[in-house]
Amino acid sequence: MIDVGFDIRPTEHPMGFAYGPGVFGPEVELRRLDAIRKSLRDPGCPGPDPVYAIAMDVGRQEDRPAMLARNLLYGAVTYASGRLGREPVRSQGHIHAVSASCGSSTPEVYEIWSGRAVIYMQERDTDDPGRCYAVEAGPGQVVVVPPYWAHATISADPGQPLTFGAWCVRDYGFVYDGVRAHGGMAFFPLLRQDGGLDWLHNDAYRPCTLIRKQPELYTQLGLRQEEPIYTQFVRNPDAFLFVSKPQTAQEVWMNFTP
Repeated sequence: MIDVGFDIRPTEHPMGFAYGPGVFGPEVELRRLDAIRKSLRDPGCPGPDPVYAIAMDVGRQEDRPAMLARNLLYGAVTYASGRLGREPVRSQGHIHAVSASCGSSTPEVYEIWSGRAVIYMQERDTDDPGRCYAVEAGPGQVVVVPPYWAHATISADPGQPLTFGAWCVRDYGFVYDGVRAHGGMAFFPLLRQDGGLDWLHNDAYRPCTLIRKQPELYTQLGLRQEEPIYTQFVRNPDAFLFVSKPQTAQEVWMNFTP
C-alpha cells in the first residue's frame, strides 16, 4: 500500500482497518451484499459478504481539531476481493445529499491506496444521465467527484482488495432514490474472462455515451501530484475547503471534467 500520510492498515480477516499509535478511527461499518442488490444488474447474484468496510472519520489525533474547524472528515474504505456475479465488487450508486452546513451537495476527493479502481460518475440520476465517465485509477492516483453527480466506486481487479481514502464533508448524506428507481447507474461494469471490464448500457436511461479516461490533474482545485491528500491537508488545512464549502469553487464545477 502507498504511504497515505498516517498509520492505518486495511485488514481482511476480519475486514476493516487497524490503527497505529496516535491515530483515531471508529469501529467499521460493514456493507452487506443484500444492501446493494437493488443497484446490481443481477440482484440475485452470489458474491462476497460483507462487500466492503467503511471507517468514516479517521486520522491523526493532532489533526482532529483542524478537521472539525473546517467541517471536514477523512474516510477509509476497503473492498473484498472477488466478484458480484458477472460484475466486479462495487458500491451502490448515489448522490451526495444537500448538507445543512453549506446548503449544497458536496464533492468528494478520492485517493486510491491499493488495488485498481474505476470511479464511475454521471451528471444526473434522471432518465437523461448527462455526461457519463469511467475514471480508471491505481495506487496514489486521485479522483474528484463534483457536487450533485451520481457515482459509484468499482474494484477493477477481482483478484485483490481495493482500498482508498477520501475527503468528505462531516454532515454527509446519501441519496439513493434516483439510482434505485432506474435499477442502477446508466452503465453496468461487466468482467471479462481476461479480467478487463466491458460496459453495458442500462436501458432504463436514455441512450448515452460512456467516456473512459484517466484522472485529471485537478490543478484548478490546488491539488498536488505525488503527495498524499492527507499530507496536503496537514501542510495546508485550508486546502480542502472546497469540499465542505463547494460554492467557493463554483466556477470549477461548471462543465467539470473528472
